[in-house]
Amino acid sequence: GSAPSCRFRMSDADLLPRRIIKETQRLLSEPVTGISATPYQDNLRHFNVIISGPGSSPYEGGIFKLELFLPEEYPMAPPKVRFMTKIYHPNIDRLGRICLDILKDKWSPALQIRTVLLSIQALLSAPNPDDPLANDVAEHWKRDEPEAIKTAKEWTQHYAREYVHASSAS
Repeated sequence: GSAPSCRFRMSDADLLPRRIIKETQRLLSEPVTGISATPYQDNLRHFNVIISGPGSSPYEGGIFKLELFLPEEYPMAPPKVRFMTKIYHPNIDRLGRICLDILKDKWSPALQIRTVLLSIQALLSAPNPDDPLANDVAEHWKRDEPEAIKTAKEWTQHYAREYVHASSAS
C-alpha cells in the first residue's frame, strides 16, 4: 500500500475559513514573545504550540509543549487546548486540561488564538488555586505555597527542560 502523502495541498487552505488563515498568518508573521504556534502541515486546524515559562514564575526556564485544535464551529466555539508537557499547576490537571474561563463559558468569537495563548501564558505567571482543576495541587498551593512552588520548579526542571524539536520530516 502507498503511504498517505503529508504534503501541504493548497486545496486544504481552500477549506479553511478566511479568518483561520488570517489568524495563522498573523501568528507566524507577528509572533507573541515567548510563544510559538505553528499549524501542522497535514491539518491546518491543529497547532503545535510552545510556551516559554514566564520569568520570575515557578515555570521560568521551562519549555512547555501544548496542542491547540480549532473545532469545526470555531470561532463560534473556543479552541481546544491542552498541555502535552507535565506541569504542576493548580489550574492544569494531569491530562493537561486547562481551567480558563475563555476556553469555556466566557469564550467569544471576538477572541482569537492569540488571546487564548496570552491568557495561558498569564495563567503560568499567576496560578489561581481558588479556581482549581487539579484539586490536590490547589490544596497544596493553599496549604503551603512556598512548598508547592518548589514542587512546580522541580517539575519544570524535570519535565520541561528536555525539549527536543520534532525533526520536520520532509
